[in-house]
Amino acid sequence: MVNIMLTIAVSITLLSIVVSMVRFIKGPSSADRIVAFDVISVSSVALIAFIAALTNRIIYMDVALVYGILGFLGVIVVARYLERGL
Repeated sequence: MVNIMLTIAVSITLLSIVVSMVRFIKGPSSADRIVAFDVISVSSVALIAFIAALTNRIIYMDVALVYGILGFLGVIVVARYLERGL
């Protein structure tokens, strides 16, 4: 039962990544692209966590944590650059 729920969650997360990719490619402004990149980053962290739960490998949680921190810092740097420059 848990595996079925995790599989459904992975499917929904993959759908959110695809929709965000469309917004990232098609976005009319840079702010839309930054938000789409942030959503893709957060969804990827969730996807890695779901995969860790499905495979019972705790090491993937460390990967998700590092990827989450790097994604957050990347969005902050790009937003700051667009707002007033480095």
